[in-house]
Amino acid sequence: MTSLPALLAQARRTETGFATEIPSNWLQGRTAYGGLSTALALAAAKQIEPDLPPLRSAQVAFIGPLAGPVTVTATKLRRGRNAAFIQADIVSEAGLGLRTTFVFMAALQSAIDHDTTVPARHAPPAADAELYTGPPGFFTGNFNFLDLKDAGPTEWLRWGRLIERDGLDPEVELMALGDALPPAAFKLFEKMTPLSSLTWIVNFLRPRPVTTDGWWLLHAQTDIAREGYSSQAMRMWNADGALVAEGKQGVAIFG
Repeated sequence: MTSLPALLAQARRTETGFATEIPSNWLQGRTAYGGLSTALALAAAKQIEPDLPPLRSAQVAFIGPLAGPVTVTATKLRRGRNAAFIQADIVSEAGLGLRTTFVFMAALQSAIDHDTTVPARHAPPAADAELYTGPPGFFTGNFNFLDLKDAGPTEWLRWGRLIERDGLDPEVELMALGDALPPAAFKLFEKMTPLSSLTWIVNFLRPRPVTTDGWWLLHAQTDIAREGYSSQAMRMWNADGALVAEGKQGVAIFG
């Protein structure tokens, strides 16, 4: 198995990003797991422009399958006094598979200080908790998970962490983990039904968030799924219960 830190360390650097190969243990069907693709794109974006402020937002389009050799490129769209917009693409032999826009923004002085986010009321897994790790030939084999029973019929609530994360940029780690839940609409089906993420937007509520022992609490919920499409809301807390990110995702349902 190839970990994310090893995959980034082995990448062949270029002037606009890097080239690498998606290993089989990061595949989700015929394409790379979306969190991995987004993490690779972010890693390329962060090397193209020095001294970036904290990541504040990511807009992701899952355009096509990514497997085998890939090229990751990044382009500065604009950098002003406070914010930088950087686009990153991933291309495989099948063509463009991922396009992202990352927004980095420095903190500004403001008379407004408003925060009504709700802390998580679940403690992270105990040291002796029975964790779930997927098979080595599937992307979930790179994570530890613990599902919580409070989730409703169309939502997931799960603690997750990357097993191998030493040396990772914390923001790259967050993007790698943020898409690790199955789509919430998956719970509506009585048999295995193919689903595929189409778009993903993530807003980070706290600059450069950190956690303890790699644990992040992930939540996804959908209120509507029809005509082969579902929209879901997503959130992420750190081990101290602070809400650090929220987002939306569009999902295609093939069945």
